[in-house]
Amino acid sequence: MTKTAGIIVASLFVSGLCVAPFAIAAPAKQSKMAACNARANDKGLGEGTGEERTAFMNKCLSAKPAKAGGTQQNKMKTCNKESAEKGLKGDERKKFMSACLSN
Repeated sequence: MTKTAGIIVASLFVSGLCVAPFAIAAPAKQSKMAACNARANDKGLGEGTGEERTAFMNKCLSAKPAKAGGTQQNKMKTCNKESAEKGLKGDERKKFMSACLSN
């Protein structure tokens, strides 16, 4: 009886570990699908299943996410350069950088 209980507990533990990554990945895939759908609609590709929309959705869904920080670093460089070109200092620079980085 103890051996059977041990096997059941072990199998529940292992199945819980195997299911968790899939449960976590599902919302990420759903949000990516929603984002790609929104972008397709913004481009005027409609809700249908036309060839253009299908090609766009395939490309959008297969795109790899950007490395964390890469985009933010590029924004920071660009905003710093623009603020220097404009000669901004102090509060003016802070306001500009805040607006620039939030875009």
